[in-house]
Parts: sequence; structure tokens; C-alpha cells
Amino acid sequence: MYTIIDIETTGNGIKGNKVTEISIFKFDGNQVVDEFTSLVNPECPIPYFITGLTGIDDQMVQNAPTFSDIADDIFNMTENAIFVAHSVNFDYGVIKEEFRQIGIDFTRKKLCTVRLSRSLIPGLGSYSLGKLCSSVKIPLVDRHRARGDAHATMLLFDKLINMEGADGVFKKFLNARSQEATLPPHLPKSVFTKIPSKPGIYYFKNQKGEIIYVGKAINLKKRVLGHFYDKSTKEIQMCSETANIDYQLSGSELVALLMESAEIKRLFPPYNRAQKRIIKQYAIFAYEDRNGIVHLAYNTIKGAPNPLKIFYGQTECRAYLEEICKTFSLCPRFCHLQQTNAACSHHEINTCEGICKGDETVEHYNEKVSEAISHMKQLASEVKVIKEKGRDENESAVILIADGIYKGYGFIDNDSEIANLEDIEAFITPQKNTIETESILGAYLLKTTNVQISSPYPDA
Repeated sequence: MYTIIDIETTGNGIKGNKVTEISIFKFDGNQVVDEFTSLVNPECPIPYFITGLTGIDDQMVQNAPTFSDIADDIFNMTENAIFVAHSVNFDYGVIKEEFRQIGIDFTRKKLCTVRLSRSLIPGLGSYSLGKLCSSVKIPLVDRHRARGDAHATMLLFDKLINMEGADGVFKKFLNARSQEATLPPHLPKSVFTKIPSKPGIYYFKNQKGEIIYVGKAINLKKRVLGHFYDKSTKEIQMCSETANIDYQLSGSELVALLMESAEIKRLFPPYNRAQKRIIKQYAIFAYEDRNGIVHLAYNTIKGAPNPLKIFYGQTECRAYLEEICKTFSLCPRFCHLQQTNAACSHHEINTCEGICKGDETVEHYNEKVSEAISHMKQLASEVKVIKEKGRDENESAVILIADGIYKGYGFIDNDSEIANLEDIEAFITPQKNTIETESILGAYLLKTTNVQISSPYPDA
């Protein structure tokens, strides 16, 4: 038994979406045996653009039953039946959420007429309900109203279930392990199956082949699947447009982060927002007070004259200054890590030698500050080669930083003879040094201060 369902909603994503109309056709594989259609009071305003699309406004649903009023009818009618819809994950997700909000667990087997049509009627330019019905000569009336769309979907389903090869396709799609019901309507399962469980970046593409999203992952398959389960409005819309997925292996999370950043900057996909935001820069700087004591401090880049080191987050900046304070036995008070006019008493830093109590001379303290400044400048000018896992066991990945600037990354076969820096540079794919790459590498270097990240190769 099948229940072919269509709903109209307020259009606010799965969790904020409320049903305004529902239509159900109960179909036994040969004929319709029952039907249920009703307007639904969503108990919230219907947006103007939704009214423009469906014709359903607040006045029409004012005296209609709420979802809880008709929940028993929907539950009973769909019980022991397969839930069928065009782009089923949307209708099913909204209805499941409506039931959840009234304390009822709603679980049904699902079939998607978009995915069924792609398998049984391949090669069409579009699988939207309107274009599909036109292609296979199915009448579609009252478009964007629940009964009109549900009736058209029912006629389409009747055609599909009687097509040659339908039995095998239906069994495959209903197999709980097939993941067919989870995948986006336009994405072939064969594309998803090929994605490996390795680190890398992935590209979501629409039906025109345009890249709409770039992401990174330690486990590509697991991360991609996570998008399909995400019920946020953005994820639902993005997945509904996804028709293909490409990927590149990176070998490690760090290289994946750098690859992702470069591709977002190159492609500007419409669903990538994170790297379009403005990042506030912070910097460490030095100044001398009226008593001749040299302070280290941090502030936003605009408030930091002659910055010694720049960061892309206040937490990262402060953490680095704390390490400098400990390493060179500086005073937390004179590093602006503790706001006090008395002697310092920082809960983590206890290396101060007494400048704040008068137990240390200004000259001696300033010498230590000078050493700290020299250390920061030296680190900025060093050549660093970070070695990471390669895309397979026969290679390693390398990331090159010179004069404090990210130069690029590359992959080197383990049997290659590497004698010096020039040998490494031959494998490097040049990349742009951006705010995002500096932030990525700065965070990595901060976490790995106790790990040897300077050249892992001889003389490099």
C-alpha cells in the first residue's frame, strides 16, 4: 500500500515550516482506495511570497483545523503504507517535525518520485514535477496546491510502478541499506558510492554542472552524508539543487583546510558564506612607559602601532602572548595579560622575576623583552616546511612557509631524493597568502609549538 502525499507550507525550513495544506491519495498499486485533503491552520502568519505561489493566505486557513486536529487522520491513513512524494525528504521531514512537536513519533518507509523517475525515465532535461508531467503527458491542474500536485504525483507513480524494470528499482529503493531515500532527489547513488572515506575537499554541483558549494572533511563520505541529514533551511535548499559531487584527496585535515580556502576564493560558490565574512585582525606590539619599562601588548590591528605579529582572532593572539610571557620570564602585568596596578598574580603564569615588585631592574627586564621581540621577528623570517600525511602511503604532503608567508603545498613521493629546499620547491603548487590561510596556519603552528615543524628534510 502507498500513500502519495503533497503539502503546502509556510516556507521556513524543516523546523520552522508549518503545513498550510495537505493532500493524501492512498493507492494499492492499481487504484486509489482513499483520499484526504485539508487546509491546515499553521497558527502563524503565512509570508506574502508563499501566498503569491500557492494562493493560500491567512484568511483561508483562519477556520481550518490545526495539524494536531487532523494528526490522527494522517497517522492512521499512512500507517502500514509507504510514504511517496516528489522530493520526498522535504514533505516527509516537515510532517515528521509536525508530529514531533505534538509528541508523536512518525516513521514510515519512503519513496521519492524524482529518484524513481531518474532511474526509470533517464535522460530528461528536468525532473521538476511540472516538466516531468509535461514530458510523460500527465495532466497537471491546480499547480502549487496540495491536491493538484498530489494527484499529478499519483498519476506519475502509477506510470512508474508499471514500467519495465520497476520491480527491481522499487526493491532496491526500499532496501533500508540502499540510502536511496536519504540522498538528494537529483543525485545518482553511483556518485555518492564512489566518494571515499578519506580526508579531502568536495564540490557540490547543480544540474548545470555549476559548483554551488565547496567543503572539507577528514572523512569525505561521512561529511557529505551529514549534509543530507541536516534539516536547516540552507542545507535543504542546497541538497535539493545538488546533482553531482566531485572531490579531491588531501591526505590530512590541514591540507584540506588550505585547499578548501583556495577553492572558495577561486570559485565563490553561492552556498559558501564562512570565508566571505570580515575577519578582525589583532596584533602584538611594544611600547615604553614613563618609567622606561618596555611593555608587550595586543590590540586590534588599527590600535597596534608597528605590529610585531598579526593574528586573526583575539583568543589566538592572547594565547601566543601568554606563551611568549612564559618562555622569556616576562611579567603578565607588563604584557597586559592581567589588569592590576599591584604585583602580578596570574593564575597560570608564575615566571615573573619581580619587575612589578621592584625586585628586578628595568635594564634586565627590557633585555628579556628585547630577546622576545627578536624571537618573534626571527620566527616570522624562518623557512618552515610542514610535513603531513600524503593521499596514500607512498607519498607525503608538504606545506611551505617562507618569510612568514604561505607559499603553497605539494605532494612528494616517498622514494624521491630530497636534498635541499630547492628540491622541495619543485613539488610545491604556488598558492595565495590570504587572511584565511594565515589564520589556518597560525592556529596550526600555535597548537604544534612542541612539534618539530621546521624542515623535515636534509638542508631544507
